[in-house]
Amino acid sequence: MWTRPRHPILTVRQSAPTPAGGFRPNPDTSLRETMPVTDQHIAHFREFGYVALPDFLNQRETAALQAEVARFQREGLLRNVHTEGDGQTPSSTKANLQLIPLYDKSDLLRALPFQPRVLDAVERLIGDPFILHLDQMFLKPARSGSGTDWHQDNAYFKIADPLMGTAMWLAVHDANAANGTLRVIPSSFRQSYAHERDPYSNHHIHCSPPEEEAVTLDVPAGGAAFFCYGTAHCTGDNRTEHERAGLAFHFLRTDFAVPGLIEPDRQARPHLTGPEASGGLREYGVKAAGTWDYEVERALATDSS
Repeated sequence: MWTRPRHPILTVRQSAPTPAGGFRPNPDTSLRETMPVTDQHIAHFREFGYVALPDFLNQRETAALQAEVARFQREGLLRNVHTEGDGQTPSSTKANLQLIPLYDKSDLLRALPFQPRVLDAVERLIGDPFILHLDQMFLKPARSGSGTDWHQDNAYFKIADPLMGTAMWLAVHDANAANGTLRVIPSSFRQSYAHERDPYSNHHIHCSPPEEEAVTLDVPAGGAAFFCYGTAHCTGDNRTEHERAGLAFHFLRTDFAVPGLIEPDRQARPHLTGPEASGGLREYGVKAAGTWDYEVERALATDSS
């Protein structure tokens, strides 16, 4: 029987960064076994509101994500949401670079939520059926990268049970305390904190949870952290010489996806499981399910050409 740990965090494995601060694929382990969601993970998620899986993606998949993030930068798709303190003027000294949504800019990232490993993890954590609610990316540049302040996703979404929605936060590069990794307040989904506009963001809100209770999640590239809609979380500043990016996909149980919450932009929120699921065909006009492996190889081939 699983018992409450003294320190509410499941161990995540550290991986050695490359000299460029990213991920070094190893041909001998590029198809390493990935980590499934276990009963212990589910119990941890339901008790503390989060769980970390260090080996969620294999090395080729992680390298493909890194290639896609590099392409976003080359094409100038990211925008700085950090402001000078007035909630409007983009900062000239700090940057919190965001891209939202992702599905219409990347066939690779459009395919990711339909990947069976993702579907299995989300179903085991929040139940079935469910939709993709939101997808976005944040990149913290070297030295000047700023974090996203403390908040609960449910302050935006206001679903009746915050455990019925979860974010999947993927580390594109090794994420640690020095470069502003994810921090969470265990079991904070049991209460709602007062939120107000964050003056250092052009659209975010923030709150003041008991920060002394925070857990810092060191997540290697390709690792994932799942946290429910009520878990207070933040990311810190990047004080290192290398950039750090993270992807966030939000999943919501279909019976909590009330029309006022998911409309407009319904086409951006595909049914991933259940009787209305079409593999993305109904929402996107093309079938995204079953294309993940192909898109991984295509992204890697494009990056090397």
